[in-house]
Amino acid sequence: MRPAFVTGGSSGIGLAAALLLAKKGHDIALFARDTAKLANARRSILAAAPQITVCEFPVDVSDRNAITSAVEEAASKLGCPMIAIASAGVAYPGLFTEQPLEHHERQMAVNYFGTLYFTHAVTKLMSKANGGQIGLISSGAAFVGIYGYAAYAPSKFALRGLAEVLRLELEAQNISITVCYPPDTKTPQLEVENATKPAATAEFTQGGGLWNAEAVALKLIEGMAKGRLVVTPGPQMLGLSWFGSLIAPVLRSYQRRLIRKHSS
Repeated sequence: MRPAFVTGGSSGIGLAAALLLAKKGHDIALFARDTAKLANARRSILAAAPQITVCEFPVDVSDRNAITSAVEEAASKLGCPMIAIASAGVAYPGLFTEQPLEHHERQMAVNYFGTLYFTHAVTKLMSKANGGQIGLISSGAAFVGIYGYAAYAPSKFALRGLAEVLRLELEAQNISITVCYPPDTKTPQLEVENATKPAATAEFTQGGGLWNAEAVALKLIEGMAKGRLVVTPGPQMLGLSWFGSLIAPVLRSYQRRLIRKHSS
C-alpha cells in the first residue's frame, strides 16, 4: 500500500486524516512547522497504528523550495504517495481597514501557495506511479463573501478555482482532485481564529454548525475514495455549494443586519 502525505499533519483536520489513513495501513509523511507538535503527532499515530511507518518533516509550506524538497525526501524514504492531503492553513479574521497587508500576504502564502506548491510536487510523483488522490481543504468562506474575512476568503476562493481546473487537467494521469469545504471545525486553528473574529462574523459562521476534525477528515477521505470533486460536511455547506450564488443577496442582507446589531 502506497503512503499518504499530509501537510498540517501535526494537528486538526490534518492529524485526524493521518490517523484514519494510518489505521487503514498507509505509511504516513507529516509536514508541519512545529517540531514538537510533529513529534507528538507521530507518537499518537504510532500508538493507534504501530505496524506502519511515520516520518516527520518540519517545514513551512509557503516556502516553495523547502516543501518541494521535503516531499521529494519523503518519497525517497516511503515511496510515491497514493494519497496527499493539503491541510496546512491559517486564518486571522479582522476588518479590511484595520488589518495590515502582511495578514493578507501570509494567508495567501500558506493557504493558497502552500497548497499549490505541495500539490505540484506530489503531482509530479503520482504521474509516474499510475496516479493517486489529492485532497485540498478550502472553506465555506469560498462560497460567499463573509464580513471579517477579507484576508482569508480570497485564499480559499483561489483553492476552489485551482481544484476545479486540476480536476480536468489531471484526469488523464489518473490523479483525482477532491476539495473539502468544512464549516467551523473544532481545532487549535479555530481557537486562534476566534481570538480576532468580529462579533458579526462569529454569529454568521455559527450558522454552519461546529464539526470535529475527525468527522471532517472522514468525510474528506470517503469523498476522495469515491472520486468526488466536492465534499461538503453538513447540510449548510451542501446548500452553499448548490445554491450559493443564488442566495448570496439574501446572505449579504443578513450579514448587514448582524453588522448593525453588533455596531449598536
